[in-house]
Amino acid sequence: MKRSIFSALCMLLVWSATSSANESSASYVLSPGDRVLVSVWQEDSLRQETTVLPDGTITFPLAGSIDVRGLDAAAVAQKVATKLEKFLPDPNVSVVITSTAGNLVYVQGKVIKPGPVPMAGPTAVLQALSMSGGLDKFADEGAIKVVRQKGARQEILPVHYKDLVSGRDMSTNIQLQAGDTLVVP
Repeated sequence: MKRSIFSALCMLLVWSATSSANESSASYVLSPGDRVLVSVWQEDSLRQETTVLPDGTITFPLAGSIDVRGLDAAAVAQKVATKLEKFLPDPNVSVVITSTAGNLVYVQGKVIKPGPVPMAGPTAVLQALSMSGGLDKFADEGAIKVVRQKGARQEILPVHYKDLVSGRDMSTNIQLQAGDTLVVP
């Protein structure tokens, strides 16, 4: 009996540690509108705060234009360092995200407060609708959808609102991504 309790506790600890590691390994990916502070150690003239442009690029002295689409801060630092190696021996680059203003979804249509919704963390459809004040009385609950940009094409993801609010099926409570548009006709 004691052995099985001990084994169960050990398994629980291992599971807990691995799930925490997996959750913390997910890094924030930059979006257009975000701001980053890029600096190079012992190079005071190479310190600049910059905004991620709509095309997903930033500019930095000596490195020029750098595509940061889909990258986290560590990957951006590595990319900047690689570009600076032509000018500096072994540059030590640091990138700090100073604003996540580009981490927005857009809610349009028949909600109380349509418009951009900032995502401070993971945000699902029901949360975005709540932050928009909820559906107005003329909303078509059966036609709600998420429009997501996938490269050059757009993907339409249906939302079954009645199933969500009743708790019958939560599969369409989609985790939203920066740039998604939630349409409530």
